[in-house]
Amino acid sequence: MGSGHNPELYRIKTGEYMIYSTHGRFYSSKSLDGLWKAGTYNFDKRQRYAFKNYVNFSFAPRSDGSFLAVSRRGYIWASKNGGEDWSEVSSESVYPKVAGIFEDPVMWKDDVQYHIIVNDWKGRIAYYLRSLDGFHWKTEPGEAYVPGLARYEDGTSSDWYKFERIRMLQDQYGRPTQAHFAVIDSDKHSDLPNDQHNSKHICIPLTVARLIEVLDADPITEKTDEIRVKINAEKGFDPHTDIDLDSLRFGASEEVNYGRGSKLITTEDGGEDLIVIFGGEDSGITADNFAGKLLGKTRAGKLLFGWARLPGKHSKVPLLSSLSPVFEFTGAGLEAYVEVQNFGEVVSKRSTVKVLVGNEGESRLLATRYVRALKPFEKSMVRLVCDESLRRGSKQNVTVLLESEGLPTESFTRQVTLPGNE
Repeated sequence: MGSGHNPELYRIKTGEYMIYSTHGRFYSSKSLDGLWKAGTYNFDKRQRYAFKNYVNFSFAPRSDGSFLAVSRRGYIWASKNGGEDWSEVSSESVYPKVAGIFEDPVMWKDDVQYHIIVNDWKGRIAYYLRSLDGFHWKTEPGEAYVPGLARYEDGTSSDWYKFERIRMLQDQYGRPTQAHFAVIDSDKHSDLPNDQHNSKHICIPLTVARLIEVLDADPITEKTDEIRVKINAEKGFDPHTDIDLDSLRFGASEEVNYGRGSKLITTEDGGEDLIVIFGGEDSGITADNFAGKLLGKTRAGKLLFGWARLPGKHSKVPLLSSLSPVFEFTGAGLEAYVEVQNFGEVVSKRSTVKVLVGNEGESRLLATRYVRALKPFEKSMVRLVCDESLRRGSKQNVTVLLESEGLPTESFTRQVTLPGNE
């Protein structure tokens, strides 16, 4: 079919298959049997940072047929249809602010949230991130995996030096059921021709998250008395008989991961499903949480967990993103023109555009104006008349703030050279 490196296969809304390759290339076909046609992505970095050759992308579909992707260095990209045209959205990397050389991310989406696991090549560990909308990410504490994770049920351990390039096999709900790794038993520089150190492909079965749902209609706060959670029955899993009920905790992952969280009060019959009721006072859930975590074990002593989207939290949101202003000196004074685009799945509300100048912590406001409601992937050019003038030809650190009701403020900063004397 053609050359490639660290490929990823995904299917777009039209039914066409796409195989991402490195250096911005892809292969497309209407059938997995081929014929495959080579092409080149149009990656528009939109004045943002992009790692050379556009390597190590991973892709996740959205419910409207559009796609998100994460790049090697942790920047989020969006596409209207998952085809050849992509736009960079992030102003900075979504990866954790820790030392490391990040590469080979895998991104996926289930019925509750988006997920990323990214490998630290130098540290030989990986990190796990979650997101409600695919744009704003939260890093879970600890490591997603480390060397030594491959163990058989009889206690045998496979002593691989490094695990990389993880990919997930998902079920119909988007839940990972298997993790696929590239592994090697030596460091990269010890892998020489005609030896036994070439990389291998291994598959590790995963504990599948249980399907759960928060039944409360109102947002959970510190004043919530009870939290009602439905645990769905599935083939091979009976919540009435398979769960160690005394082990269950529910709440913010920051709590239940450490043995805290809300404790079980009682249960109710939900037919084949089981309704479990937790006390609300110890859940640890705040306005910053978008998913609650159920954690416990089965009666056989195996891990049991699940995620549920919290009441009032929506994954389909607008996401406004701007380019840096283009300045112009006119008879009205200094004017700024800002391109704003909506990369979300729903129509945005009328929002505020602010242009500031100066370094962080010392910036001052130049202009404010509204941007009209925008459909998904629609653009608008906003004209702002600045309250003060800046020296012609000067270089300025300029920040654009996009403020939308009920959503995080989006910020983009870039150095701009103003027009000189004509």
